[in-house]
Amino acid sequence: MFVLDKGTRFVIPRTEMTYPGHSLKLHQNAADPVKSPVDHVMADFEDACPYEFKGEKSRKVMVEALNTLDFGKKVVTIRPNNIHSPFFKGDMEAIVLGAPNRFHGIILPKTRGPEEIREVSKLLDDLEKRGGWKSKIQIESLIETPHALINAYEIATASDRMAGLIFGIADYAANLGIREIVENQNQNFHYSKQAVVVAAKAAGLHAVDNVYLRLWRKEDSPERVAELQRGLREKNQGAANLGMDGTWVIHPQQAEICNACYTPNQTQVDEARRVIKLYHEKGGGSMADPATGEMIDEATIKIGLMDLAKGAQAGMVNAAELADWSAKSKAITGYDILELMRRTA
Repeated sequence: MFVLDKGTRFVIPRTEMTYPGHSLKLHQNAADPVKSPVDHVMADFEDACPYEFKGEKSRKVMVEALNTLDFGKKVVTIRPNNIHSPFFKGDMEAIVLGAPNRFHGIILPKTRGPEEIREVSKLLDDLEKRGGWKSKIQIESLIETPHALINAYEIATASDRMAGLIFGIADYAANLGIREIVENQNQNFHYSKQAVVVAAKAAGLHAVDNVYLRLWRKEDSPERVAELQRGLREKNQGAANLGMDGTWVIHPQQAEICNACYTPNQTQVDEARRVIKLYHEKGGGSMADPATGEMIDEATIKIGLMDLAKGAQAGMVNAAELADWSAKSKAITGYDILELMRRTA
């Protein structure tokens, strides 16, 4: 998770929108709360940046955008070229020294192992000191190679700057020689996605799913638009059921559907609150829910607590209420699942 505003605010992103970093207009659109209703934006020096703009051209635009635009409450991150690229160090120096305290994190692409995270963290130590940073830049790592997947937990725990892991399906599939990456992806990449989730959650980080590559156009029929929206929703509902906390998006049109897929609705929040309250009123233990006949116990109550934590992120649950319920659970079990899984600051 991203810890922001001197530790007073934290964000587990539901939507992380990537866009080419060499275009000031796209930066402006990303900053706009109406045009881009996402939790997190990532300006890209890497794959989305045309070769002719790599280096000084894109860096100049990026620094101008970071220093002049108001991104509001969004998490703001930059994806530099990968650590093996001749552009990497220059990208890092330009943004960290050129825009101190104006962004929150680095998205490290093509990560292979924990040594790369440690190298980047050490570089950030030096650049932050030189740039006069008052906050600590966090890191999200893209898990998009077989090496990275095998090393995912070591990557996740390589630095205290780590905030999350992101599954990058396109490069990962290319490494494995897989062509189809849209249809049935939650089934075909089930192991890989959940391996990223397990590694991230074991390290107390958030896990972010890959992009959905199909977009609808103005000239598309209503039936075609509905079909594409259905595919986007099904992909993200499935990813949420695998434990993903959010997803990459590649266009603002995807934001509303994706935000909803990773946010409990009011009915779900109310149900979690009802079951938790019932459980504690009845004194705990294993019991049948009189409303549904389902068995509930301390383990199922923790599912409810996680739903309430997601609701708190979305402004649907009061922080004091969440803290009260989690304290009651801790008094019984000896640990707070929300602290263990870093669902609170």
